[in-house]
Amino acid sequence: MKPGPVIKDIRAAPILPRGRVAKWSKEQIDKLTTLELRALLANAERLKETEIAALCNELLDARPRGHPLVRRPRQAGEARRLVTRGKAFEVNGVRLRNRVWSCGGIRTDGTVLLSVRAEEVQEAEGANSCLLWAPNVADSRPWSDSPGGKERLEHCRIALERGAAEGLLIYGKRAAGAPPGDKGPRADRVDAETLLNLRVEKRGDEYWARWTPAEKRVVVNSFE
Repeated sequence: MKPGPVIKDIRAAPILPRGRVAKWSKEQIDKLTTLELRALLANAERLKETEIAALCNELLDARPRGHPLVRRPRQAGEARRLVTRGKAFEVNGVRLRNRVWSCGGIRTDGTVLLSVRAEEVQEAEGANSCLLWAPNVADSRPWSDSPGGKERLEHCRIALERGAAEGLLIYGKRAAGAPPGDKGPRADRVDAETLLNLRVEKRGDEYWARWTPAEKRVVVNSFE
């Protein structure tokens, strides 16, 4: 029997029995987006499917930005370099739809890149999580119905479907109740050099990002 649809197989990857991914051909794998290909590589390595992992690496090597560029881990006490939100997304391959209210975007390889506020990150059981979007119930979250909120919802749905996304941390507190796109003091200062490997989850009507400290990497970026 032939494997099911590509996207469906990728979503099911965390619970696939050993040997399932070995049925994939190189032609099928090459049809995956870069983000999906990375997810398949991680799954193949977990299941010790060395031939599939080798194919994934071969295909990723041949693609622009196939493998994220990584440099040395930031040393303890090393200053974090913050830039504007628009600049942070630009150096990570995303041009924001709107520099005022956009909180994320999609790279040409299909990867969803989202901003996450550092002061809103919750830590529990060795993992971090952060609310990305929630519905505007009884006018409790009017931003959710704004252009920025609607775009965020669109990005959350795409990231949930694809099984993964990447995140940038925003530093600087904003006024209570202000939307993620608020331009209060330091509201749009972003660590452009650190990318989070996010798993987007739907909890009821809310969308959350989840990651572990190990799923954070420092990337090579060029600043003017």
